[in-house]
Formats: sequence, C-alpha cells, structure tokens
Amino acid sequence: MSGHAHFAICRFRDRIRSVARWGLIAAGLVALAGCQADELGYGAKAERPLSHAIKAEMQAKNMKASGPILVRLFKEESKLEVWKQTKTGRYALLKGYDICKWSGKLGPKKKEGDRQAPEGFYTIRPAQMNPNSSYHLSFNTGFPNAYDRSLGRTGSNLMVHGACSSRGCYAMTDEQIQEIYSLAREAFRGGQRDFQLEAFPFRMTAENMAKHANDENMPFWRVLKRGYDHFAITHIPPKVDVCDRRYVFDAQPEESDARFDATRACPAYEVPEPLRVAVAAKEKADDQKMAEIVAQLAARRGREEEWKDGDTSIAKLFGPGNEAGEEARGEKVDTTGSVLSYATPDGTPAPGAPVPAGNPQRVSSSKADEGSGFFSNLFMGKDRAASPVAPASERPEGAQMPKAAVGPGAGQRSGRASECRRHSDGPCPRKRRPARRRRTVPRKAPAPRSPKWFRAGSASANPPIEVVRVVLIFFEDFLRSGRGVGPLGPGCERLGIGFGGAHPRDFSHSVA
Repeated sequence: MSGHAHFAICRFRDRIRSVARWGLIAAGLVALAGCQADELGYGAKAERPLSHAIKAEMQAKNMKASGPILVRLFKEESKLEVWKQTKTGRYALLKGYDICKWSGKLGPKKKEGDRQAPEGFYTIRPAQMNPNSSYHLSFNTGFPNAYDRSLGRTGSNLMVHGACSSRGCYAMTDEQIQEIYSLAREAFRGGQRDFQLEAFPFRMTAENMAKHANDENMPFWRVLKRGYDHFAITHIPPKVDVCDRRYVFDAQPEESDARFDATRACPAYEVPEPLRVAVAAKEKADDQKMAEIVAQLAARRGREEEWKDGDTSIAKLFGPGNEAGEEARGEKVDTTGSVLSYATPDGTPAPGAPVPAGNPQRVSSSKADEGSGFFSNLFMGKDRAASPVAPASERPEGAQMPKAAVGPGAGQRSGRASECRRHSDGPCPRKRRPARRRRTVPRKAPAPRSPKWFRAGSASANPPIEVVRVVLIFFEDFLRSGRGVGPLGPGCERLGIGFGGAHPRDFSHSVA
C-alpha cells in the first residue's frame, strides 16, 4: 500500500470517529432534555412521584398509593375532592383542593361556546390523561357523555388542568394538578381501568337545595342529588347508566340481555332493596327539611317586603312635595306641588294666612344631608309661618297682611328696604351679619416670672429701698436684745407681721 493510500484511510477513519463522537453527544443531550427539571421540580412532570406528605396521609387513612380513586367537584364551594379506597373497600376523603377558576354559572353546559363548566357524572380513562398539556398537566372530563348527547348538548376539550385559567374548564394551580395527576396515574398503574368524575353545582344538602329552589335547573339537580345520596349512604361510587334521557344509579336489569340506552325507555330494573329503602328515607327527610326552609325563606322575604313598603309609606307621608301629605294638613296643592292656601275647619281659605310660594323639589340621596321633609323642618326650626306670604293677587279682598309677616315698623324704612317693598309683595330679605369666628384653641397661660429686680442681668437688678429698709430694721432689733415682743422680735411687730396681739404698723422708724 502506497503512502498516499494509507494517509487517506487514516483521515477517513478520523472523520468517522468524529461523527460518532458528536452523535453520542447529541443523543446524550436529547436524553438529558427529557430529564430536565420543569417549573415545579426535577424529573418529567408526568412521572414525578407522589410527595412524602401525601404518602404519609394515605398511610394514616389506611389507603394504598395504588388504590382506586374518585374525584368530586363542587362549583359553588369551588372545591375539588379526591376520594380514595381504603382497605375496607369503602372510599374516604383523601384531600380537598380549592378550584382556582371555573367559568360560567351554576348549571350544566348546553352548547359549544357558552363557557359553562359541565355538571354530571363522567368517566375518566387513561387515554384522557394528557402529560403534554399546554396547561402543565390535564385530563379530559369526557363531556359530552351519553346523557349530554341524548339532549343534544355540544362541546369539546373540557378539561381539568393547571395554569389557573378557565374557558369552560375547571382550572387548578400547577402544584394541585401535579398531585391530582400523579394520584390518578398511580391508580391506573394499580389496576383501576377508569375513575368517576362527579361534578355538582353545590353540595346537595337540603339547605342548598332550598336556597336554589326557584332555579330553572332544579329538576336536573334533583336527579344529580339521587346519585349524591347513593354515594353518601354506601361510600362507594354508584354505578351510573343513562336511559330515557336521565341518569339511573345502581340499577340492575331484570333480564340479563337488557341494555340501557340513553334515548330509549328504561328496561325493567331494580335497585338493591336495602339501598333503595335507605335512599328513599334520606330523600323524604331532605324534602321535608327543604320545604320547611323554603317556607322560612319565603316568610323572611315577605317581612322584608313589608318593611320596605312601610318605609316607603312613611317617606310618602312626611316627605317634601307630597300631595297626600300636604292635603292631610289642610293645604291646597296645585299640579306643580306649590301650596296655594291653607284651609280653615269649614273648608274656606284662611284670609291673609302666610303660605309658602312653592314646595322645594325632591332632593336626591346625595343631598339628603341638607335636610328636608317634615321631621327635618321640625328639628331645624323651619316653620311655615316663617315662609313668604302669598302674593297680593291671590289674597282675598280686604285681607290684611299678618303682622308677623310684615314685621314691626314696616313701611317706615327707607333706602333699599323701601325700594324692595315697592317691587315685592312679600317681606324683604334680611341681611344677616356673618357669624363671628370664635377662637377654638385656648390661650396658653403665661409662665410665672420672678420680680424684675430679682432677675440676674436685669437693668433693675438692685433691690428696692423697702427691702433694704426691712433688712436694716431686723438688724437693729437684733442688736437691741431683750426688747422683742413677738416670736420674730419687735421689728416684725412694727411691720405688722408678728404673732399675737395687735401690732401697730409703725413705718416711721428712722433708717439712718
């Protein structure tokens, strides 16, 4: 082999090794991509194991991780519950979750685009689980089921998913759907072929049924309540079938070859006698309680209506601008709400009676604080006697102006008052002086000060002559021992400050 050929073979071998090396690197990156940590932790989100906390809770409640599950939804309470089979064969509540969002209102989904979350009994199989959901993880509710299709209801892709965003779905947080999905996955791996999803508008108690007794969906909800009662009694998910466009629960056909068809009449079937009796007794008790609560709610609404009507009647009686209230007090009112005159006991207008020119218009609630109406006028001191008198054209002939309306000295005023009197039938407006603003903050008392002559650094720091004189008197008395009369000596007596006896105030003593 020549040198050139050997060189070419070696170079080709190096290229093959390089390509193989890069291929292994790419394969490793792909494998690592499948094991990359998602936003909630490490490992593929659909294969993440159950947390230690939920495992401890299952162990405390005598449950196996691979045991069957049941999922229940309650719209009004915004709750999702996962029930799990215990070793006794009955189901117990494992954990409850707050539904992050559900769209629409209480009631079933009826057509595509109404954004209603479904209600009813649905079956979830492994094929409905979606590990590659755009909303973290999800599973399809199975809407529409046989019952929905029998009523012509439409809709698709209604899920229980994460991301807390809903358009006809039940949305959970990513952490919640992660745990719910893992519980369902373990149940399927443990041998459960499908699990039941029960979606209710609310917990089907007598109180809630009474609260929604007037809802148009009540006939449908009463059917759902029967399935709810079956589970409440047995703690085992009921066997659900559809016939004659309605749900039937735990029904066993009398003939072995009979089948339930959603659009056909139900075949002859029977429910186990103990279960039938127990469900019937529960329904009777709940119906009786529901009727009592409905009656109580109706009575409460009636009382509220009576109170409302009573408040309205009182407002009409004493409110401003009310014809019935004005006429009850002996007033004549025109169509605009203006009072024309007061009536005397015999029905004739009172001559010269002070009459308001017009009633104030009704004020809105935003101006209620300004005060209006009978009680407001009563407590605010407003009286009809203080209102302007009726015009001269509306007063009977010869009627004199009331003195209270005219006021003392009327007609003797000059200036603006006389001019106002000539151009107006009523009294002139009184010009009020503005209220004097009072000082609300108390003045601070001046701090006590020592005598001016006693202050250090003062211009009059020298003591007055009287003080010098007193000191000299005491000094002189001290020198003249034995002549004191009072406890402080005769000097105090001369000053009138001794104790005992009358002390002449002798201030004629020579200082020199």
